[in-house]
Amino acid sequence: MANDGSTLRRTPLYDVHARLGGRFVPFGGWEMPVRYGSILSEARAVRSSVGLFDVSHMGRLNVSGADAAALLSATLSVDVTGLRLGRARYNVICDDDGGIIDDCIVYRRGSSRFLLIPNASNTDAVIARLAELAGRMDADANVVNVTERIAMIACQGPNAEAALQRLTERDLSKVRPFRAVRATVVGSDGLIARTGYTGEDGFEVMIPSEDAARLWMTLMEIGAAACGLAARDVLRLEAGLMLHGNDIDRSVNPYEAGLARFVEPDRDGYPAGPALRRIRDEGVSRKIVGFKMVGRGIPRAGHDILDGERRIGRVTSGGPSPTLDSNIGMGYVPIAYSAVGTRIAIDARGRKVEAEVVDLPFYGGGATAAVALEPVFFEGFDSSSN
Repeated sequence: MANDGSTLRRTPLYDVHARLGGRFVPFGGWEMPVRYGSILSEARAVRSSVGLFDVSHMGRLNVSGADAAALLSATLSVDVTGLRLGRARYNVICDDDGGIIDDCIVYRRGSSRFLLIPNASNTDAVIARLAELAGRMDADANVVNVTERIAMIACQGPNAEAALQRLTERDLSKVRPFRAVRATVVGSDGLIARTGYTGEDGFEVMIPSEDAARLWMTLMEIGAAACGLAARDVLRLEAGLMLHGNDIDRSVNPYEAGLARFVEPDRDGYPAGPALRRIRDEGVSRKIVGFKMVGRGIPRAGHDILDGERRIGRVTSGGPSPTLDSNIGMGYVPIAYSAVGTRIAIDARGRKVEAEVVDLPFYGGGATAAVALEPVFFEGFDSSSN
């Protein structure tokens, strides 16, 4: 379904979500399930077993041609010319001033073929950036948007490999993180990538749209739980993963966002390079931090971060963490307030609540804390991209 600016697009799994009782919300121009039942149960399923997410709203761009690698290397924060076949890299796409247009994953599919996965609401902006730079370079490259033709399902959790292995003859134990392989899944030719957005082991499976419902329902039949956007937001926050539109955007550069390790600014022919080198060499005045609430209060995107009565920053993401049994958040603060152990305060709906800066990520995988609570995770959910 085309998006004319007023009509929400639907993924190939929309009817499946409706039959399962999914609650839909607008998200990045798409009508997406935010949850099916208990958000806590969905998040717990991913941490303890295996959960499914429809991520078909994210873009899928095939980039090919003699200059495909050169074009992508000029567009992305990393050089892909040496990327090996079947491997993937996380990256950010910056404008000429160093602001973050989007964060993506790029896969090498052939000597001159790549797959780029931008976020839902930024797909058009990424296509525009590729076209702009292709024009500057007079590049021999084709960019084809196959988002509607190819569905994408994330299968995440400690039991993800065992569940998905039942549906393919490809030995998934040999697929390392940030690798992708061609495979037949439930009789359909597809691509299986060991990537995800939850802080758990897992896979993202790309298959023809007409086969998506069969894959989804088969995985549910063998025990995978259907999970919505709210659980995904909880899980990625616990894992300290950035959300474009909340934690990063064009007003933020990668050094402020703690993404320096994904930036290679010293390359010839990289238009964002001069700005990024200047930012790196001069240093930044603020950076993103993670914090845990010390007092009782739930941080939400947009809440002020305080030192006494003085506003020093803004919460970009926040909410309850079922895995850690605490309230957590992220936000930008001046460098002087960024050290682990620094005490700050959050203006939680007019109440000043103490918090402490902690290391990111909050959660890096492993045992799940059992908590008996059902907070309103979705309250204040303001995600618009991933």
